[in-house]
Amino acid sequence: MHYISTRGGIEPIGFAQAVMMGLATDGGLLVPSDIPVLEPARLRAWADLSFQDLALEVSTLFIGDEIPRADLKALINRSYATFSHPEVTPVAAAGETRILELFHGPTAAFKDVALQWLGNLFEYLLEREGGRLNIVGATSGDTGSAAIYGVRGKERIQIFILHPKGRVSPIQERQMTTVLDGNVHNVAVRGTFDDAQNIVKTLFNDLPFKSAYRLGAVNSINWARILAQTVYYFYAWGRITGGDTERRVSFSVPTGNFGDVFAGYLAKRMGLPIDRLVIATNRNDILTRFIHSGVYAVEDAVHQTLSPAMDIQIASNFERYLYYLHDGDQARVCALLDDLKRTGRLEVSAERHRQAQADFDAVAVSDAETLDQIRATYEASGYILCPHTAVGVRAARDLPEAVCLATAHPAKFGEAVVQAIGCEAPPPPSLQGLLEKEARCAELEATAEAVKGHIEATLEAVSAA
Repeated sequence: MHYISTRGGIEPIGFAQAVMMGLATDGGLLVPSDIPVLEPARLRAWADLSFQDLALEVSTLFIGDEIPRADLKALINRSYATFSHPEVTPVAAAGETRILELFHGPTAAFKDVALQWLGNLFEYLLEREGGRLNIVGATSGDTGSAAIYGVRGKERIQIFILHPKGRVSPIQERQMTTVLDGNVHNVAVRGTFDDAQNIVKTLFNDLPFKSAYRLGAVNSINWARILAQTVYYFYAWGRITGGDTERRVSFSVPTGNFGDVFAGYLAKRMGLPIDRLVIATNRNDILTRFIHSGVYAVEDAVHQTLSPAMDIQIASNFERYLYYLHDGDQARVCALLDDLKRTGRLEVSAERHRQAQADFDAVAVSDAETLDQIRATYEASGYILCPHTAVGVRAARDLPEAVCLATAHPAKFGEAVVQAIGCEAPPPPSLQGLLEKEARCAELEATAEAVKGHIEATLEAVSAA
């Protein structure tokens, strides 16, 4: 298996190089040169596998022999030993609603599924090659803490995580800033998540800086994260159907940066019997508007909502979807992205728009509807939804037998839960006592130059220590 850029500016590379690069040298995102399509017999054989064994089988398709199977199995087992549930990503019932619980990792969010694995993968590759890596990432809430917990204390890695000041929940902020390991560096930027994400993209597109400081990516622009997230679609399907390949399952996915729902799209391209994939957005509904109109248009501002991890306008992984929507036409992808950069909008042809509507449903959910859904689910079943999960449940209410992805534990969003049902969700052990712990965080203007200077100064101090 080789990896290529969505924009066509690099020669095919291997999995390990794709993981370490994160972003292609031409600024594009890396995608596999071909997507394996699975026969029904293999899907049936996989249906009863444990999450870890299923992750081994799915990963092997995209890694090949670049990592020996025994080493890959050990990496996977170590990554998911940190999860509190034996199934890693169990399917639970909230009344008649099926919930795919993705919050049993160390930071109580779905990002742990990919980032516990990616942290160990980085460490394995760096030890094998004798290298070092400086990770730079932006977070709208959960990516940052999951990335930090994935690499904290790892000798060959320094990590810099940018979050928008005052725009993540108090628990999310403290999960990041109370990790005091010497290789962890938190930065609050005075702006939005889109500002932080644009800074990260700018630094990665500055090739001399990227090369000199050996930058690596943990955001979902890194292909290894998409690969890890694909596994739980196969797992949920197997648990629900028992391997009946005639039975199709729909998924409703709370969506901001498009990585989680793109993983579902990848699983469907691989042959998993998925019926509908629902893009569930909040008021920041650029993806919903695209599915309905064929136009991807940036609004004047990012709206602050009760589901802050989805308060995003520019969804990074949408570029990967554009690549597949246009049958790998890299020149067309570049032209569309140039339109977006120049005018703030892009528009696909009527034919491509029809294909997008065949690939996805899309529903935007307001804050009022989010609170109503948390309340309704709790009153009907006693199950407490986080506001992001509530967006997914609400979006799928007219879709029979949909599986809704629970992307975070409700205790991470206490204010929204109290507003909906009058009490907080009991916190898991990993979230207890965070607000009383010592914290450390730098605060910077939302500019690439400010962040670049901070990274340079910090790494010089680390080298001198």
